[in-house]
Amino acid sequence: MKQINWGFIGCGEVTEKKSGPAFNEVEGSKVVAVMSRSEDKARSYAERHHIRKWYTDAQELIDDPDVNAIYIATPPSSHATFAIMAMRAGKPVYVEKPLAASYNDCIRINRVSEQTGVPCFVAYYRRYLPYFRKVKQIVEQGGIGNVLNVQVRFSVPPRDLDYTSGKEMPWRLQPDISGGGYFYDLAPHQIDLLQDIFGVITRAHGYPANRAHLYEAEDTISACFYFESGIPGSGSWCFVGHESAKEDRIEIVGDKGSLSFSVFDYDPILLVTSAGKTSIVVPNPSYVQLPIIKTVIEDLQGIGTCESTCVAATPTNWVLDRILWKN
Repeated sequence: MKQINWGFIGCGEVTEKKSGPAFNEVEGSKVVAVMSRSEDKARSYAERHHIRKWYTDAQELIDDPDVNAIYIATPPSSHATFAIMAMRAGKPVYVEKPLAASYNDCIRINRVSEQTGVPCFVAYYRRYLPYFRKVKQIVEQGGIGNVLNVQVRFSVPPRDLDYTSGKEMPWRLQPDISGGGYFYDLAPHQIDLLQDIFGVITRAHGYPANRAHLYEAEDTISACFYFESGIPGSGSWCFVGHESAKEDRIEIVGDKGSLSFSVFDYDPILLVTSAGKTSIVVPNPSYVQLPIIKTVIEDLQGIGTCESTCVAATPTNWVLDRILWKN
């Protein structure tokens, strides 16, 4: 079995619990190096997670002969740069979502992957979790009949950090770094899940607005979209709503029932048909990225296939950019 030795570019919050530990849980996989622009952060992360090497320069990590695969866990604006650097060095890449901060950058990544023949995978891990696999299974097995419509509803109050300004503002609220505020950070998971179930979205229109004026990025968005399978859908996102309006729900309406579920809270899946209501609880693994990371590693080892590639992830960025009027 081919040994996959990972080098991490970025060692922020997502690598601590969601992804980082999972790389050492899979047979034939090990984290051997980590990089951060902050020397203190890189050294501390390496020591805490028993990683032999740490760097403050991404190119040095990529050039490390002991590293043969790269995990990119930096803000979206740098994804394309680091992914292209790694692929040109012949090293496969696993990139945090979204693939990039714009659809155009996604195209650049795809082009280099095709030219070099080096694969690039994207961390749309929810499509591999048991919870969402169950949702897809119910739909595909006709649990609600013929699907007629899809609705996304999401609302949360502002966070304390949302009231900061300047350099102290979270990178997710800086469109030049994140791609477009909380919408560009959270909506990709919802859109990717829906495209995994219903096919690519071929038409999308959005109405983005900044209603609270706490930061530059849009804080309230309404959108409509249309899947290649002929199903229409709509979405509403508000990141500055009142606590009473807090919601995390996707509802799929069929001609024999409806199915609703959360994307971030993992509330019980609710199936409603003429037979009544059924609440379905599906537990997820402690490291939520473990299932997808396992498929990435097995793909690189030649014993499996991971479908969450850069090509598969690009339509999500197209939808995001259309909704925010970026293309």
